[in-house]
Amino acid sequence: MKIIIISFFLISIISLSQNKDDKFIDSFNTDSCTFSTTGQNLYFILEPGFRLILAGENDGDEEQLIITVLNETKTINGIETRVVEENESEDGETTEISRNFFAICNETGDVFYFGEEVDIYKNGKIVSHSGAWIAEGKNKPGVIMPGNYEIGYKYYQEIAPEIAMDRAEIISIDVTFKTNAGKFTGCLKTLETTPLNPKEKEYKHYAPGIGLIQDEQLKLVKYGFIK
Repeated sequence: MKIIIISFFLISIISLSQNKDDKFIDSFNTDSCTFSTTGQNLYFILEPGFRLILAGENDGDEEQLIITVLNETKTINGIETRVVEENESEDGETTEISRNFFAICNETGDVFYFGEEVDIYKNGKIVSHSGAWIAEGKNKPGVIMPGNYEIGYKYYQEIAPEIAMDRAEIISIDVTFKTNAGKFTGCLKTLETTPLNPKEKEYKHYAPGIGLIQDEQLKLVKYGFIK
């Protein structure tokens, strides 16, 4: 009987541990943070003028993503955030422009994501704002890039029920990855998923001191501050 009880106890502990490990963190203690609109952690730069350009081919189409930290801020729910523009194009034609709102927690180095404004284009005209959200009301800020890096760490990047619920898991923190902009070591690799579409999976790589260097078929071709 004692053996059975002990075995059941051990199984219960293992089960609880697995449940904990499988849970994506969706509650962050932002009240303990003092936020800044400029700064950086190892894998994310939030400095005005910094730009990343990624490019690649998808089904014969040339795609490009330009990420620019703008010299603009936006106050969301009492917190001043930095505006980061993402400009996506296909064969030279703009397909989407989004204005993303970030702020860095000085105490932890976590870069928080407070939402985005989205313009979807077709034939040069805005046809949709799909995916837009702001961290107000029932929507909450997520973490776009944590300040501490641990393999297996799972966290929500967007917390806007029924609109945007992207989440990420750190897969590795010691990847070597080659792009047209160079060969990078010590890279962070994440797996992004969303409960809104359980079949959707996306791997990304981030280089230390630079940030995003690979997003699906897109790879870094140029980076640095705008002159």
